[in-house]
Amino acid sequence: MPAPRTVLLTGAAGGLGTLMRGLLPSYGYELRLFDVAPVEGEPDAITADLGDREALRAAVRGTDAVIHLAGISLEASFDRILRANIEGTYNLYEAAREEGVRRIVFASSNHVIGHTPRPVPGDPPLPVGTTRRPDTFYGLSKSFGEDLAQLYWDKHGIETVSVRIGSCFAEPTSVRMLSLWLSPADGARLFHAALTAEDVGHTVVYGSSDNTRLWWDLTTARALGYEPRDDSEGYAAGLIAEQGELDPANPDHAHLGGHFVTDPPIWPR
Repeated sequence: MPAPRTVLLTGAAGGLGTLMRGLLPSYGYELRLFDVAPVEGEPDAITADLGDREALRAAVRGTDAVIHLAGISLEASFDRILRANIEGTYNLYEAAREEGVRRIVFASSNHVIGHTPRPVPGDPPLPVGTTRRPDTFYGLSKSFGEDLAQLYWDKHGIETVSVRIGSCFAEPTSVRMLSLWLSPADGARLFHAALTAEDVGHTVVYGSSDNTRLWWDLTTARALGYEPRDDSEGYAAGLIAEQGELDPANPDHAHLGGHFVTDPPIWPR
């Protein structure tokens, strides 16, 4: 698939969106920016809510692909998750269908399988086919997004790569993150691969760097042409000295979703 030239980037004002705004243009992309909040320094960015179907359809119109990062990225009440992450993602797919856009990269999350016990040394890496066990309404919304992507591939021929992103920051900030870290540079490499690989249908991949302590299997990501170059291990000694090793007796360390599993639930209000 030729590299798409114009890509709609939703969630452009967020942390990950800001990182990708700086990195993806070097791959030849012209980014069209969309966010509910103004994008600092980008006067041409579209400021609109995912619930505004007309604004969303206009934003999609004429693009070659979409990277969908927008939505709530932490746990919240079900009503808020419903509007932003579930209905908002549906609106995005409908806009793509109506405007004839045939490739979406969907920001899924490790919290889709958050209740899965984390691997311990000696365990095989977790495959993409691991049973989904969302740890929150947030994780549930990302599980819905993956199913929605499958539906729109089967019914409408819209291809999606669902990227179960670990933690994409300039550097890892916790011992747990040593296993899930996606460096910004590797994030751009992965998104580029997801935009340009041929015949992806609906493909689910894990999004992380080539970490020494990696918990999951990057086979499906590598099959897209993704070649991670970074490893969190260079940060390990400092983080372990500060925080200690992961403790199997600590409930926050027992599952893939970390504290998302153990935090008190946020019920609808």
